[in-house]
Amino acid sequence: MLLAATLASAQTPQPTPPRKAAVPTTGNTTAKTTAKPTPHRATSASPALPPGIPRVAAPLHIAYALRFQEIRPGTGSVAQPGQVYTVHYTGWLASDGTKFDSSYDHHDPQHASGQPIQFIQGSHRVIPGWDTGFQAMRIGGKRRLFIPYQLAYGEAGRPPVIPPHSDLIFDVELVNAEDLPHTPPIMPGMNQPYTPNAPRSPPQPHAPPTPSSPPQPQPPPTPPDR
Repeated sequence: MLLAATLASAQTPQPTPPRKAAVPTTGNTTAKTTAKPTPHRATSASPALPPGIPRVAAPLHIAYALRFQEIRPGTGSVAQPGQVYTVHYTGWLASDGTKFDSSYDHHDPQHASGQPIQFIQGSHRVIPGWDTGFQAMRIGGKRRLFIPYQLAYGEAGRPPVIPPHSDLIFDVELVNAEDLPHTPPIMPGMNQPYTPNAPRSPPQPHAPPTPSSPPQPQPPPTPPDR
């Protein structure tokens, strides 16, 4: 009887909870509100530890993390750290979906589809989420990056475009990745690149100092008229 009652209860259709009404938005909205920071999450799962590290009985908190979706795997070579990346992108505010920038909107005579950005990976010339968001990505690939504000523009943001505490979403396409042009290092005290095993020019001898002329005798002073 208990099993039958349970099955009957499971087969009885349950009322569908009411959906929240969608809040209409307009494209002309210019006012920006401060985005709510991503709350810390706690989990009871303990991370794997190597031998010798004692375990602790405490929740594991996750402050923030970079997440991404692989929209289209690339077919080119894998991008390497320290290379020059050429990237097409579109960026939105995660709070309300406002598009704040896109390389496709930048006109460039050499690129019909917009002007991609170039940066040296790992050189801290872009936000931290970009320095790490292309890891193991192949040329020609496309990703969606979910970047918390700690890996974007931080607590201050970039007003008025990026409000404080703004999590960001980027669609990025890796157009190219290439090594930096190799230039020989400049050695101290030299005005030309140093080539190993190449003879160095000896220093030029200094010219002897020119002897100074002896001081000329001064004429005696003229006595004043009486």
